[in-house]
Amino acid sequence: MTRPLALSLGEPAGIGPDLALLAWLRRDAARLPAFIAVGDPDLLRDRAERLGLAVPLARCTAGEAPAAFTDALPVLPTRQRATAAPGGPDGSSAPSVLASLEGALDLVRVGQAAALVTNPLAKSVMYEAGFRFPGHTEYLAAQAVPDGAPVPRPVMMIWSELLAVVPATIHVPLAEVPGLVTVPLLVETGRIVARDMARRFGIGRPRLAFAGLNPHAGENGTLGREDEEVVRPAVAALRAEGIDARGPLPADTLFHPEARATYDAVIGMYHDQVLIPAKTLAFHDGVNVTLGLPFIRTSPDHGTAFDLAGTGRANPSSLMAALRLARRLADSEAAADAGPSPAKALP
Repeated sequence: MTRPLALSLGEPAGIGPDLALLAWLRRDAARLPAFIAVGDPDLLRDRAERLGLAVPLARCTAGEAPAAFTDALPVLPTRQRATAAPGGPDGSSAPSVLASLEGALDLVRVGQAAALVTNPLAKSVMYEAGFRFPGHTEYLAAQAVPDGAPVPRPVMMIWSELLAVVPATIHVPLAEVPGLVTVPLLVETGRIVARDMARRFGIGRPRLAFAGLNPHAGENGTLGREDEEVVRPAVAALRAEGIDARGPLPADTLFHPEARATYDAVIGMYHDQVLIPAKTLAFHDGVNVTLGLPFIRTSPDHGTAFDLAGTGRANPSSLMAALRLARRLADSEAAADAGPSPAKALP
């Protein structure tokens, strides 16, 4: 039987529990793959009652989850209670957040789950509880290898049916970006994107478009030298390795429909350069995919939305898209492991 996806519930006071319940209720109409929620069953039961949702829960193992999924939401209980009420951050539930994440990750690492899907967590709550990582991504990278081994470099991709983008730098002040964008950074990012898009997205030779840092990609150096001295050499290095890379290209003409037909992913120089078009085109359906890890991880492309938690107004579209994409990536990777076959690009 097909292995389920492992879903961490995220911040208990946020919309993560709501989304898990709503996604299960829409499992047939949305053609969702089987998943198992890892966390406190009482949290899900209480939230379902608050929302007036008839969602039966089935405490089970990952192996039992696919059969149970038809009639109930499978749940693998953890030993940590989630005590936070919906609507605002509460540090008392930080241990339950970590237990949910660790439990879901363990299922993936031992091969009982096909991929990891994570609901949003509240970083401020985790920091107060002693969480020493900037966020989900850095934690997962550190947990991906044994202690003392080199930690893989995770790369964030925002994916939708319309557009896939990767910011080379993420949550840093804009003033620091020019100093952080280097040839080695862009080459490494391009390699990771090309490798994972081939192996997991099933695209035989991914086409990568590099956005310029400056307006009009620097206008041959007249609007800044970074594009000529950093982006262009990085693209040349990737092309020398056989990777289909182009750039630097003006960012303001990269995202209309005709341009999107010419590439499989855009690598931008900073967060807003590529996330603004991605969220404009697919605000409710975008998926955060972590590339560069030895396992598949997807997540909704939004935060905890405390103001929506427990109100019935949360939209599960992004989580459902994350579940569907995780299943597709897992199947593509399994096919790649099984042997060569004609590669097909995702729509």
